[in-house]
Amino acid sequence: MTDGVLRRRPDGAAEAFLPTHTVQSHAANLALLPDGSLGCVWFGGTQEGMADIGIWFSRLPAGGDRFTDPVPLSDDPHRSEQNPVLFVAPDGELWLLHTAQHAGDQDTAVVRVRRSATSGREWTPTEDLISSDEGGVFVRQPPVVLPSGRWLLPTFTCRRVGDRPWTGDHDISSVRCASSWQETLVPESTGLVHMNITPRIGGYVAYFRSRWADHVYRSVCGEDGVSWQPPRPTELPNNNSSIQAVKLDDGRTVMALNASSRRTATARRVSLYDEIDDNGIVEGAGPQVLPVDDTGERTAFWGAPRAPLILAVSHDDGVTWPVRHSLANGDGYALSNNSRDGRNRELSYPSILPDGGGGLHIAFTHHRKAIRYLHLPTVPS
Repeated sequence: MTDGVLRRRPDGAAEAFLPTHTVQSHAANLALLPDGSLGCVWFGGTQEGMADIGIWFSRLPAGGDRFTDPVPLSDDPHRSEQNPVLFVAPDGELWLLHTAQHAGDQDTAVVRVRRSATSGREWTPTEDLISSDEGGVFVRQPPVVLPSGRWLLPTFTCRRVGDRPWTGDHDISSVRCASSWQETLVPESTGLVHMNITPRIGGYVAYFRSRWADHVYRSVCGEDGVSWQPPRPTELPNNNSSIQAVKLDDGRTVMALNASSRRTATARRVSLYDEIDDNGIVEGAGPQVLPVDDTGERTAFWGAPRAPLILAVSHDDGVTWPVRHSLANGDGYALSNNSRDGRNRELSYPSILPDGGGGLHIAFTHHRKAIRYLHLPTVPS
């Protein structure tokens, strides 16, 4: 099945499962490349957090019907390389941004970069781009180019408190301006990550994944791109998993997300990365309310269902989302990062991109076994 071949469906959509050379494949990101092809990157290896996790790249040639055999774009033997993002700069140079961390310690992550002047056929050597003394710096969404020409990169910082291991409870979002990458924090964004910036009249809107697994959050900003209002919950659910939104030429905003939250969880992980050890996987059940630590602070909720995957449509810059369209369904449990034993069943981490003709390119994680691609000829209205 993972042959990369586009197959037409009765509903008019096209679907492919990208080729893979690894046990696990996760966190796809799409971009239209300067040569007209569709580029897709993701991370793959045996298991998230392991040092053999690296970045992979495949393309769908313009007018083609098959994704190319993927090639590796990173190979750090000591760090897990994750969350790749493709970005075509205004001068046509293709950038690959990704993270690199020690094992499951997201508070050790740095952001790295490679560049290509040949639409991904040849790349510059890998460089460290952003790090922080406050914790690990992560990316998930592409930079935004302001009218001034300045680039704005959304990031989040994974912070630990005292001697406690990282859990996600204190992660915080920010924006960083090239080329100094000076950071501006988003106020009241603790627990809100994967900041996804879209344009609006007079400024910008951003959407956030919630560590609390309750709702997608939303914030607005003026034209400067840095003066963000405190994020507030939307009507859309969130399961502490990734989302992605884009603004269409007709003014609508479309978002791909999981229609689930902690309220629909039936079991949850003991912790995110405790399971990565020499003894295998540790799983357990837990309460379906947002837990608190011994200080009384709320803690991140892990293990809410990562299915179904839907497309939501807004006509008012994300204030309301009256249109919901199913993209993929399944049982959606994600109690583990383990792929070797089939303990992931998730339809998650979507990336969406307008095709320039009224349709959408969509890529997402299919049970961590493959990256699944959909092409919708039209956007549901």
